[in-house]
Amino acid sequence: MSNWQTLFLICAFADLAGAQTQDDDWIIRAETVYTAAGAPIAGGHVGVVDGKIVSVGSGRGSGGEVLEVAAVTPGLIDLSVRIGTRDYSVEQSTETPIELSVADALDLYSYRWQRELESGVTAVLATPFDNAVLGGFGVVLKTGGPTSLEGRLVKDQAVLRGSMGGQPSQGNFPPRGLPPVTFYARRPTTRMGVEWVFRKTYYDALAVAKSGAEVDERAAERNAILQRTLRGDLPVAVQAWATQDVRTAVYLKEEFGIPNMFVDAAAEAWREPDLLVRSGMGVVLPPHAFAGRTGDDGAFFAWNTAALLHEAGVPIALSGHGSADIGDRLARQPAWAMRGGLPFEAALAAVTIQPARMVGVDDRIGSIETGKDADLVLWSGEPFALTSKIVGVLLNGLLIVDPRPSDQ
Repeated sequence: MSNWQTLFLICAFADLAGAQTQDDDWIIRAETVYTAAGAPIAGGHVGVVDGKIVSVGSGRGSGGEVLEVAAVTPGLIDLSVRIGTRDYSVEQSTETPIELSVADALDLYSYRWQRELESGVTAVLATPFDNAVLGGFGVVLKTGGPTSLEGRLVKDQAVLRGSMGGQPSQGNFPPRGLPPVTFYARRPTTRMGVEWVFRKTYYDALAVAKSGAEVDERAAERNAILQRTLRGDLPVAVQAWATQDVRTAVYLKEEFGIPNMFVDAAAEAWREPDLLVRSGMGVVLPPHAFAGRTGDDGAFFAWNTAALLHEAGVPIALSGHGSADIGDRLARQPAWAMRGGLPFEAALAAVTIQPARMVGVDDRIGSIETGKDADLVLWSGEPFALTSKIVGVLLNGLLIVDPRPSDQ
């Protein structure tokens, strides 16, 4: 990186930090307020004071600087943002580093956070890269704000990350009678091996709990984490692109009685709606694939997947995978889902309140309600319509994208 590029980045972050120290109060007046908590409010307003929503209702409202727009929705939430957690962030010496956290590997200076924020995504679930069968903790954080994790964290240890399919076995190989010269001479080397590692990890924890045997400090920590998932205190988020991997995730949930589990990147979940309903699992869908096939496993993602799962009663969330492509970003996914038959209300929920519920942060974000964080997206027309665009974004009440003409 050249000196002028470094200087530019420093100035950019300084400007952003300065812009986010404002303490403005706002009255957002909209032709329609989409709260994601009830019916839309025509000719409504949202009042913001000190970063919180203080009033929502019909009428013009009063008490702060006025922003007038066509529509306002809650800030968008992406449970599969995939920013800054490639294989270099993975603990390679084990397939189950469950006691580690993605928080230790996040680059909060990445320009991709700002791109997400300006695209309307105000909160995300960041998870470990899926090269491990059980990869550790994911965290929920805001896409903007301070460059410290503490200043942006919404929920620490929000999920335990798991992964099915071929990805966790990549790089491993069977010794075939030869002395192991590397720790990659190990399971899993197949999908069956991935499932075996997952099951063994849980059965080992159950055996220790049943016997009451003394274990070392690290084993005790790992067992405590797995027990949290078995009590339902800690959701398990499992990547599973293809049908056989979605089935495996469901069977593992039912085998161990894991109360709170959802499947991420479940492109072929449309093949198993009844199984998902039976298990009570939610689904996070990947960006719509115009070619049909998507992901490392080449899973087929049908255009009506979201509508089919919604009609069956499966909780769904949409995601953009942190893509740079405008058509793949989260703000565009509801339009593609609605084109496949998903109702507008369900599409709005799938990028706001539903993902918030899946990771247990719906008391703070995900809808426009009094007392919640003032994370808001302002639109030039009906949200998600291809003729509309995002003209404003508020994060914790701070105006990040300004809808007003530049001369104001």
